[in-house]
Amino acid sequence: MSRWIIDGMNVIGSRPDRWWNDPDRAVRRLIEELDRYASRRGEELTVVFDRRPPDLSAGTHGAVTVAFASRHGRNAADHDIVRMVAEDPAPGSLTVVTSDARLAEQVRELGALVRSSGSFRRLIDQTLG
Repeated sequence: MSRWIIDGMNVIGSRPDRWWNDPDRAVRRLIEELDRYASRRGEELTVVFDRRPPDLSAGTHGAVTVAFASRHGRNAADHDIVRMVAEDPAPGSLTVVTSDARLAEQVRELGALVRSSGSFRRLIDQTLG
């Protein structure tokens, strides 16, 4: 089973579909897509968002674990993603999805693999057809 940690806002931002007009809706939509993707592929997904819609809580949402940044501001999730990788007993079995060069460098140094947000978005689209 593949294990993924996903920089949620990076994946949302990889598709310029006017998501910025309703970012809370974009977060909910990505969680729904990730749930369907994880269910079909049998993969373990954790997604971390910089923002939390008021109607969502952290925890399990279907087949996806959802987390929200412990800090505020741009790229707030990065700190939490690095911590998750650092605390994982098998960081080499993790793939972090991000297009943030600094975050990618940090998690690679900890032993995780990295996949770009755009290529992961294409994988979701191919899987969900």
